[in-house]
Amino acid sequence: MFRRNHSFEVAQPVLKSYTSSYLRPGRVFQGKQTSDRSEYKVQVELKHVDMSEAFLCGYLRIEGLTEDHPTLTTYFEGEMIDGVRYAFQTRRPEWGSNEKNDFHHWRMFEGPFDSIYAQAKRPGFVLKDFHLRDNIFMRWKEHFLVPDHRLKQINGASFEGFYYIMFNQYKGTVSGYYYHARSERGQELKLDPVDDRTFSSFEFR
Repeated sequence: MFRRNHSFEVAQPVLKSYTSSYLRPGRVFQGKQTSDRSEYKVQVELKHVDMSEAFLCGYLRIEGLTEDHPTLTTYFEGEMIDGVRYAFQTRRPEWGSNEKNDFHHWRMFEGPFDSIYAQAKRPGFVLKDFHLRDNIFMRWKEHFLVPDHRLKQINGASFEGFYYIMFNQYKGTVSGYYYHARSERGQELKLDPVDDRTFSSFEFR
């Protein structure tokens, strides 16, 4: 697809909204979040994906986190690492991370990240054609509970942290690590795509 400049004609590529059959609105993924002490079922539904803005959002549902709330659903937003809008360095002080912690987590994606590690640490590094790579790196940040977005705290549960994510465009798999300074370390997220015919879509207003 090309965009036409009205003053003179220029062939300018327009980034497709979706570059994978898995990375698009309505797609559901399910699996587990595990740590040394616990394991929880997790389901994620993507509601909006915009590759041109390196952005997505959706709902994350986790089961068994607390006795009082056997199922919790949060709205989250995802930043795709392209080096232009979003870098491998989080650069959000309110999220409680720093560059050392960022690269500690990114390096846990051993094979795919190793090839770009040295360049990724350089100031101004741009991940060229990030949307065409086998793996897309992201950060997912939960923002509020649904349907009651006014509820900010739940005893025994927290969504103040965020996830370091690697999404495989060919397999549709999600790998991630949850980080919050006061949370248990080593919480790993593993999700697989769900067949479109086997799930009920979330819908909150």
